[in-house]
Amino acid sequence: MNNLNTVLARLFLVVVFFATPSFAANDEALRKDMMAVISLQGMPCGEVLAVKKLAENDHAVTCKDGNKYRVYVNAAGRVVVEKQK
Repeated sequence: MNNLNTVLARLFLVVVFFATPSFAANDEALRKDMMAVISLQGMPCGEVLAVKKLAENDHAVTCKDGNKYRVYVNAAGRVVVEKQK
């Protein structure tokens, strides 16, 4: 479990580092990466429609199935996926 969290944290940091919201190709890559992070956390999504950067390593994700998530790296360096209302 600890290895999975480490892998997810590294994946998320790489995604955030290389993501540039101004380019459509990067937006698609960011959506795919967020989909992977959400799926690896065992949360339902289907397809990521939109990703909004809230802060460094902190994103609001909207899924096609209506689910909304906050995906961020906590103080311990772990990737957290929180379902939003």
